[in-house]
Amino acid sequence: MIVRWESNHDYVLVHVHQDMFGDWIFSRAWGQIGTQFGGLQHRLADDHAQAMLWLEDVATIQTSRGFHKVLEAQDDTPEGRDAVQQLSLLDAL
Repeated sequence: MIVRWESNHDYVLVHVHQDMFGDWIFSRAWGQIGTQFGGLQHRLADDHAQAMLWLEDVATIQTSRGFHKVLEAQDDTPEGRDAVQQLSLLDAL
């Protein structure tokens, strides 16, 4: 699952997925829209439920900061694949 929030100038993107070993990975990218300023963090969750709890926490924080959800998609949809591709470009920086 991939979820993106945006404000006028900033974005936060979260990707929850399993790696090839079956571990749940919680990836969070953030930055200024249209620039390379930002960061990327990966966290290993104990299980899917913990990753989803972290996602709920991020959603609450971003909503309280005035961000709006602009994307929620599964990895196997065209929108999800595009967002994951953008996330992997950040990982290479």
